[in-house]
Amino acid sequence: MKALVKRGPGEGIDYTDVPAPEPGRHDVLVRVLRTGICGTDLHILKGTPWATRTVTAPRVIGHEFVGEIVAAGAGVGGLLPGQLVSAEGHVTCDTCANCRAGRQHLCDVVQGLGVQRDGAFAEYVAVPARSVWVHRPGVPLDVAAMFDAFGNAVHVADTFPVRDRTVLVTGAGPIGAMAAAVARHRGACLVAVSDVSPFRLDLAHRAGADLVIDAGEGTVDPAALGLEQGFDIGFEMSGNPSALSDLIGAMAHGGRIAALGLPDEDVPTDWADISLRMLTIQGISGRRVFDTWYAMADLLDQGMDPSFVITDHFPAEDYEKAFATAAEGHAGKVILDWVPRD
Repeated sequence: MKALVKRGPGEGIDYTDVPAPEPGRHDVLVRVLRTGICGTDLHILKGTPWATRTVTAPRVIGHEFVGEIVAAGAGVGGLLPGQLVSAEGHVTCDTCANCRAGRQHLCDVVQGLGVQRDGAFAEYVAVPARSVWVHRPGVPLDVAAMFDAFGNAVHVADTFPVRDRTVLVTGAGPIGAMAAAVARHRGACLVAVSDVSPFRLDLAHRAGADLVIDAGEGTVDPAALGLEQGFDIGFEMSGNPSALSDLIGAMAHGGRIAALGLPDEDVPTDWADISLRMLTIQGISGRRVFDTWYAMADLLDQGMDPSFVITDHFPAEDYEKAFATAAEGHAGKVILDWVPRD
């Protein structure tokens, strides 16, 4: 089969022929239809220090996907050929203390699809049945392909209650924009989004943000926005150290921050200020398994449409153009097609 493979340390990936996977007793084999390019995939392409120390190469990469089950192992029950599925990209062990206590999102020995085990940027992928999500009828393929990323946004937005609260989102990439849309859907009374990219600020507009703020023109000033105090809730989605500092400074006393962005450098932090204003900072990674997936499906059933973040589609063989588009900062979510569109 054709697949995108990381051969080893350094920059680059290859579109090449590899053996099709054989599903194990408790696995399903999925024919991949579409995949979404994620920031993790860009790190792997570039061969960043994180990718070099984390990816076990050679490795078929990719974790955002939708496809059809074509075969199931002998030990799999309840999953059938033809079902439209995605999978939780964090493959948990189900035996550590966190997994056994129902906190799989905190698994001690989690493996990443496309990182420590072969992923979905391929014509076929084998995944553990326990990681499979069966989509409800009517979910568009493009939306299903990015359920993993949508889940990041929903996990962040649902960390703290946002109804009737003011929310500031720093970073208006696809996940940040979707998190803003979820906060709006959940009943936040004010949603503000900051970024330095005009394209991404427009994406925030499409998300339904009440205010978009050009962070390149200075720090966020709650008083200038008509807030007597600061913001109640913050979502840090950018990974920019200055954005996190600005977000902390813009919070009201007792404010709560959900932080998904991963800074590449140290973030200077005034911990005395955080203590004195009694701020809460909650780190976020991935999705709650499978609570967040049910929340995503319910949001779609309620009429929320996250497809506004999808801006580009490419055939899988045009992966170089697709990755370049995703990296340049003038695109939202980029989708790779592994079978031709009708």
